[in-house]
Amino acid sequence: MRSKPEAPKESDSSINEIPFVDPRDLKYVPHFPDIRDLSKRLRFSPQQGRIMLDDRRMILLHVSSLGILRRELIDSVGIEAARGILTRMGYLAGAKDAELTKKVRRKGDTYDDFLIGPQLLSLEGVVYSEPLNLKMDVERGSYFGEWIWRDSSENEAHIGAYGIGSAPVCWMQIGYACGFTSTFMGKPIFYREVECQGMGHEFCRVIGKPLDEWDDAEEDARFLQVGDFATLSSKTRGKPRNFNIKPTESANASDFGMVGISAGFNTVCHLVKKSAPTDATVIFLGESGVGKEIFANNLHALSGRADGPFVAVNCAAIPEHLTESELFGVEKGAYTGATASRPGRFERADGGTLFLDEIGTLPFTAQGKLLRVLQQGEVERVGGTKILKVNVRVIAATNVNLRDEAKAGRFREDLFFRLNVFPIRVPSLRDRRDDIPLLMDWFLQRFSKRYNKDVTGFRERAVDALINYDWPGNVRELENMIERAVILADDGSALDVGHLFLCGEELSAESFTLDASGRVGPTVQEDGYAEVLAAQGAVLPFRASGAQSKVPSLSQAEAALIQAALAQSKGNLSGAARMLEISRATLAYRMEKYGIESGRARR
Repeated sequence: MRSKPEAPKESDSSINEIPFVDPRDLKYVPHFPDIRDLSKRLRFSPQQGRIMLDDRRMILLHVSSLGILRRELIDSVGIEAARGILTRMGYLAGAKDAELTKKVRRKGDTYDDFLIGPQLLSLEGVVYSEPLNLKMDVERGSYFGEWIWRDSSENEAHIGAYGIGSAPVCWMQIGYACGFTSTFMGKPIFYREVECQGMGHEFCRVIGKPLDEWDDAEEDARFLQVGDFATLSSKTRGKPRNFNIKPTESANASDFGMVGISAGFNTVCHLVKKSAPTDATVIFLGESGVGKEIFANNLHALSGRADGPFVAVNCAAIPEHLTESELFGVEKGAYTGATASRPGRFERADGGTLFLDEIGTLPFTAQGKLLRVLQQGEVERVGGTKILKVNVRVIAATNVNLRDEAKAGRFREDLFFRLNVFPIRVPSLRDRRDDIPLLMDWFLQRFSKRYNKDVTGFRERAVDALINYDWPGNVRELENMIERAVILADDGSALDVGHLFLCGEELSAESFTLDASGRVGPTVQEDGYAEVLAAQGAVLPFRASGAQSKVPSLSQAEAALIQAALAQSKGNLSGAARMLEISRATLAYRMEKYGIESGRARR
């Protein structure tokens, strides 16, 4: 039987004495506000394998797995390095959670806004935080917080691996508190654990205040430094350094001028970078709207031909009888209307890159000439006799399966194999949903600036709808939807479902949220669903919620329910009848009674 690993030993400097607090200072113990505004932002989508906190993806992790991770880190890199890694992980998590304060409880109560952090720690299953004394003034940058942590998951993981030790062990939780408070206050705030269950105490107790108010801040602040944090030079010892670890996720453009963190997005970027230094023919595969042309443009920019021209051609937009002259050029008098010689796209792209979008629509005759250009690097203008040498790299893109098209005889098989040198498949947006939150923020920033609008963000139900939507139009559809929503939204407001889904998009409700008792149940759409139905044509006589809502009559309510069922069933009477648990004949009678036709009331 494997013996329990010995608890790692830490230097005496890590065991901190309780700092002096002036007893004349009066304590302020705030009360936690209702947590339901946060719990409803935690959504479970088992059909997609996702847990979302607002617009950030989360995971459930076994505490025993966390214990194994800690033990492996400590045994591999040592306790000092392991503590630094876990502290910085916590810092980044706290900094990300602090961003929620911009979206929740926008009522101007600083304490209620700040208590989002401790409540999120509870909601995420990390620890229960109990305030003993909290004083803060964001404008002046003053902060003092004393907290008790009960039932810490991190303590449980560490004690399970090492037992009771002689030093505090809530490294990730300390990092979280530092990250959240520093981001909220706009200045470095540091916490120390002065009592810890991992040391045999009844509970954990932490104290936080500005970094420059700690006498020996450098001893512990070093764990928030990236790099050789375990070794400090004599020049910096005793001089507190500011720390500001910024999350790596952001709505800023990558080197590609695009945003994304998903595995699919990163795979495409990796393949583009691998193929860019070569002259190999690249073909981008994927649905319409996934960004194939943007990737092609970036491939050119990363290649040795970056100084040469990038010529893009949409093959589907060229009339069939003009395709050859557009691609290969035309000599004067070659046909009626050819009053002058004109170079084609291949000649214009000489020394650079030619991007052939929607290449699957290229006429059969043009396909033969294209094959010769790819094989020989030669073009012949329409009506000409002279062979012209061109030095062009070809990048193609298609949203159809060229292999199937070749088998069906609609695309030259030899050309397919010549193009299929380095295929890169760009996944659809529904297959890389991790990128949706970043794209939402990216487009919101862009269009808010373009239209000079002060849009504060997205309502939680709007986030839920955007995450769960199927996105048949991919990134292009998302971009257009958010542009439209920004135009519709009022200054100082957040984007809601009714701003986004106006053109008959099919919404799904495949997510679950926490209710007040902590149970997981179906997402409640509140009045957002009514707004979507109204936008799709249903005439609803009342709003689904709101203190000032007028109670409808029984006939109004019945008519609204029928319209909602018809909208959800896309006008299918049998389906709507099943939802309402009535017969189809009864539904038809009531539609006639209320003047409802295909989900729309007669005026």
